[in-house]
Amino acid sequence: MTQAPVLTKASWTRAMLAKARLTKARPTEAELTKAEPTEAARTSAERMSAGRTRTERTRTGHTRTGRARTGRTRTARAAVAGLALAVPLAAAGCEGDVGLSETGSPSSGTTKPASGDAAKARKNLSGLRIASTGDSGGYRRDKFGTRWKDTDHNGCDQRNDVLARDLEKVEKKGRCIVLSGRLDDPYSGKQITFEKKDAAEVQIDHVYPLALAWRMGASRWSEDKREQFANDHDNLLAVWGVPNRQKSDSGPGEWKPQKGFQCVYAIKYIAVAKEYELPVTRSDHDALQDFLGRC
Repeated sequence: MTQAPVLTKASWTRAMLAKARLTKARPTEAELTKAEPTEAARTSAERMSAGRTRTERTRTGHTRTGRARTGRTRTARAAVAGLALAVPLAAAGCEGDVGLSETGSPSSGTTKPASGDAAKARKNLSGLRIASTGDSGGYRRDKFGTRWKDTDHNGCDQRNDVLARDLEKVEKKGRCIVLSGRLDDPYSGKQITFEKKDAAEVQIDHVYPLALAWRMGASRWSEDKREQFANDHDNLLAVWGVPNRQKSDSGPGEWKPQKGFQCVYAIKYIAVAKEYELPVTRSDHDALQDFLGRC
């Protein structure tokens, strides 16, 4: 029984070089530097291998010991075949942690606060009310009104407004609809290509999450105020879909962006909380204070 190969970056490189020997085609730089397959892919491959072993034991009553394969060609073929199986599994598996960069540097426009913003945020943070998280009962997305409503009355919906603001090399259909662009993701530091046909790759995040706002007092707001909050440009940010899903409705005490963006993230979060008179939890307050220490 051939066990599924352990998928590491080194094994990927060996497989690509082996493939080159078989096909006489030089591996590309992209193939050799391909990211290490996820833990989910490795686990799936190991489980499949274990399942096949258990089946074999049932049929034969004992464990078969496969003969060791010899020769570079057969070893290379096994490695390439195993990786060919595991990479699709990685794509279909759970995302897990995206591995937010400690030193990632998104575009300078989002990482460097304007002069005086950090000092203002520190002052505003000290004035925010500390409160415990309330009940999430009754929360639904539609409680915050029409999604991406054109509340600023510029003729474009808020999603396209934010994409046009936060992406580079933007291509549009007409005056409003963003078809493509490039995002320097502030949450992870990675560069993401956006195309409208794969719109979920770049999502619009609420810096102060809607569900968290509901638990912290927005459940008592008027419908108009909730709709304004959900479509306020100051609370919206174009980000990569993976860290956005990981963040979900967590506050800064539970989730944090890469270090290079923590200062600006804190400034934005505090500004929204102050504008809408939303309190913060003690853990969120302390995390925001730490983030401002990076300014």
